[in-house]
Amino acid sequence: MTTSAIRVSRHDHVVEIALHRPEALNALSTALARELADVTAETAQIGDVRAVLLTAAGDRAFCVGADLKERNGMSDDDLRAQRVVFRAAFGGVLQLPQPVVAAVHGFALGGGCELALSCDIVVGDETAVLGLPEVTIGLVPGGGGTQLALRRLGAGRAADVVLTGRRIPAGEAHALGLLDRLVPAGSARLAALDVAQQIAANSPVATRAAKRALREGWGLDYAAAMDVEDTAWRTAAFSADRKEGIAAFNEKRPPQWPGR
Repeated sequence: MTTSAIRVSRHDHVVEIALHRPEALNALSTALARELADVTAETAQIGDVRAVLLTAAGDRAFCVGADLKERNGMSDDDLRAQRVVFRAAFGGVLQLPQPVVAAVHGFALGGGCELALSCDIVVGDETAVLGLPEVTIGLVPGGGGTQLALRRLGAGRAADVVLTGRRIPAGEAHALGLLDRLVPAGSARLAALDVAQQIAANSPVATRAAKRALREGWGLDYAAAMDVEDTAWRTAAFSADRKEGIAAFNEKRPPQWPGR
């Protein structure tokens, strides 16, 4: 599914979803958000997609957040209506059952930073600048930023990022945990695609189950979290993928995953 503000391509078992408003630094308009929600909903249903890559067009920015030019003329009712669309877009990325890898270059601010943090693994290059500047314009991060930063960074560091609204260069972002991998300038997309393809080479049943365990276990007490892990383990252990994986290992050949 390719739309006016989204470009979708396939790399075998990896789907690449690219934000495509380079003239606006990939700012999140209502139209782009609606299209992103639609594309992620469709991608979630494609059985042979084993990993998703989230990228962006242009050289200057991954995404600079909400389109403030569009918002300038909005009434309160318009903003409430847009809020529904935006929540569907951010939720669509966060709730993808497949592992998602973000490739960040240039500015990833506000909603752009939140889109990256909604992914499972964030690969950024040396040009990346991340931040949640909402408080500087009288807002609070609303695409998951407060909660995703809290889970990634811990309370003190999340407060530093959210309450100052400051811009964070790539090296510091990597040290804080906003970026999971830091790569040379210009190589974020290819590095992130490599990660996505590594994931896609593994059992789709196991990777989806492991993702659920990682997401659902966060914040639970240890006993409850271990129950989440046990459910994930059982999903994989009694699947056709597990049988194929063990057979392939013993026969010294690449597995041909049934995906069930």
